[in-house]
Amino acid sequence: MRSTRALCVFCGASTGIKDSYRQAAASTGQALASRGVGLVYGGGSVGLMGTVADAAMAAGAEVCGIIPETLFNAEVGHQGITTLEVVPDMHARKARMASLADGFIALPGGIGTFEELFEVWTWSYLGYHDKPVGLLNVDGFYDRLLDFLAHTLEQGFLRPGSREILIVDDDPVRLIDRLLTLASHTRKEIDTGKI
Repeated sequence: MRSTRALCVFCGASTGIKDSYRQAAASTGQALASRGVGLVYGGGSVGLMGTVADAAMAAGAEVCGIIPETLFNAEVGHQGITTLEVVPDMHARKARMASLADGFIALPGGIGTFEELFEVWTWSYLGYHDKPVGLLNVDGFYDRLLDFLAHTLEQGFLRPGSREILIVDDDPVRLIDRLLTLASHTRKEIDTGKI
């Protein structure tokens, strides 16, 4: 059994048009803190990124942001978090976030969030890591994506079992608890039914 020290959250640099997105981001940060789990994220001070970081910090969590130089120079780096690491580029950012995290959560976001989610999900499927990957489906934000994934499976481009790697929930607290349970075990324990 492993102890969980941090979860990585991928989310938008925008807040979106619904207040429920911001509320879910704040609840995610608060839930991490209440469980003694740190937050690893993209280091931004704006959008849902800033919201989740501010909520986690306010509730007492350790917050580590990883930001590429170009975005740091554009002055969107969060100066009020525990640690802000500036890295050369997006590739370094994603690799560093993955190395620090014991699991991943995607909140609503845009193409950057989608790309980060699909990368860690692919890495899990291929066996490059055994960390849980979660999708927070706030107000049905990801419904069409989930429908498309079902279509992809039906058309033979997604293998059976690969969809189950992605843990989907519409409640941030419940999703975090599910991921923390999975993160405390190895993939071998999960696959062999030992949990």
